[in-house]
Amino acid sequence: MRSTGPYLAHRPVPHKPTTDISKSDIHRLITQGNFPRIYTTNYDRWLEYAHDAFGVTYDKIASVADLVSVTDGRRQIIKFHGDFDSDASIVLDETSYFQRLDFDTPLDIKLRNDVLGSSVLFIGYSLNDLNIRLLFYRLTEMWGRSTLASARPKSYVFTNRPNPVAQEVLSHWGIEMIVSEEDDPKKALTDFLQDLVA
Repeated sequence: MRSTGPYLAHRPVPHKPTTDISKSDIHRLITQGNFPRIYTTNYDRWLEYAHDAFGVTYDKIASVADLVSVTDGRRQIIKFHGDFDSDASIVLDETSYFQRLDFDTPLDIKLRNDVLGSSVLFIGYSLNDLNIRLLFYRLTEMWGRSTLASARPKSYVFTNRPNPVAQEVLSHWGIEMIVSEEDDPKKALTDFLQDLVA
C-alpha cells in the first residue's frame, strides 16, 4: 500500500456500553494509523470515542453540512450511514437504504472521489455487502471507460477467511484481498494493523 497511507473503510463489531475503548488494541491502532479519512457504516460513536481517548483530532462528517467545516490536514471520520447525533442522517429503513444505492448523495460523491483517487483499505466488509459490491462495480466501470485505467490506485480488503471466489471477483475490480492465516478474527485484525502501523 502507499506509504502515505490509504483511506480506511471500517465496519466494527458492536460494543457493550460498558466497554473501555482505551483498552481496545484495534481502536488504538486505527487511531495511530496513517489514515487521512475513515469511512464507517456504523451509527455509533466508538471511533470518535477512540480518537478522543487516544488524543487524535478529527472532523466528523455525517451530512453535507459537515463538509463545509472540515479542517485541512485533520483526519475525517465519515459516518456513511449517518450518526446518532443527527437522526435525519441515519439510514435505517429499506427506502433510505435503496436511496443510498443510487450513490448520488453528497457523501456518496465524496466516497467515489476518494476511491477514484486514492487507495482504500476495507476492514470488516465482505462481498455480502451489496452497497460495497455495487460501489466496486461502478468504480470499475468508470475506470474501464478511462484511457488511463492503469493509473487506478489499488484498494484492499482485509479478511481472515480465505475465499478464492471472492478473491477472483475482487481482483477483476482492481481490489487485492489480504488474507490472514490467523483463525481468530480479532487477533488477525490486531496483528495486521500492528504490522501496518509499525
